[in-house]
Amino acid sequence: MIATAPDTPFATLSPDLIVAAVEAAGFPADGRVLALGSYENRVFQVGVEDGPPLVVKFYRPGRWTDAAIAEEHAFACELAAAEIPVVAPLPLGEHISSFGRGPVPVFGGFRLALYPRRGGRWPELGTEDDRQWIGRFLGRIHGIGRAGRFEHRPRLAVGALGRDAVAWLLQSGRVAEYIAHRYEQVTSELLDLVEERFAAVGPLRYLRIHGDCHRNNVLWTDAGPHFVDLDDCMTGPAIQDLWMLLAGSADEMHAQLADILEGYRQFADFDDSEIALIEPLRALRMIHYAAWLARRWHDPAFPRAFPWFGEARYWERHVAELEEQLGVTSRCVMW
Repeated sequence: MIATAPDTPFATLSPDLIVAAVEAAGFPADGRVLALGSYENRVFQVGVEDGPPLVVKFYRPGRWTDAAIAEEHAFACELAAAEIPVVAPLPLGEHISSFGRGPVPVFGGFRLALYPRRGGRWPELGTEDDRQWIGRFLGRIHGIGRAGRFEHRPRLAVGALGRDAVAWLLQSGRVAEYIAHRYEQVTSELLDLVEERFAAVGPLRYLRIHGDCHRNNVLWTDAGPHFVDLDDCMTGPAIQDLWMLLAGSADEMHAQLADILEGYRQFADFDDSEIALIEPLRALRMIHYAAWLARRWHDPAFPRAFPWFGEARYWERHVAELEEQLGVTSRCVMW
């Protein structure tokens, strides 16, 4: 049985259950449990006797279907089999009987996955070589991504990320009343512009992508980058996995993208017309992020981690940022 309590989805996820899940997979845990940074799911490093620690991820109940999670795992394993540095879940093999039946392991009411622990540092991408390096691996990921397709993962869409998010927020009452009209007006204008930009680019080539490829989901070692957390893998255009790695001024981001694409094109084709979607995609992420926080506010971890979200002045800042993004998006036709 899957845990489904909407208000306190992880209330029964105790240290004892975490340790028991790792031991059920055949690893003798030593009792050390360290919570890692994660809000959508719950992720822990668990010490193992006479061996390196493991990472166990417990999925948020009700977010994904078994089939969607199984596709995430299969995609990660497909990439790892191609010697692309993606941290893939460990096969449970003979211990699968310790977990609930189905395509995804279940223990104590939670879907889960176990991973080897992979260390690393946050990637600065401060050199041309580093940017080309990560571009080569993204090209390889997308080469594999084009070779198959998802049946159960989401598809990047303006409606789901933008229109639906705005409608939900306005109906939820989360937006401060005195600024709700201004929020509705700017998001309407911004999303009209986003849709125009997508239409102007024309038919996009959709493929299996990481989906949430920002720098926190890349760990860097002396051996180069490795990618973690495919929880948001989806069907989408290639540019979605590139633009979140960019940072700084417009000129700096132009140079960074040129380096990333130089490495990328060694392994995969890239349609330059997608560059025009960088600012529209940024706008969608800004809108969707606010709705994500609001939808998760019942989870006690969110008010603790994001206390500023409950303040009225958050919406003042958010609307001002959306107005600024409207100006940026209107000016950037080809970025």
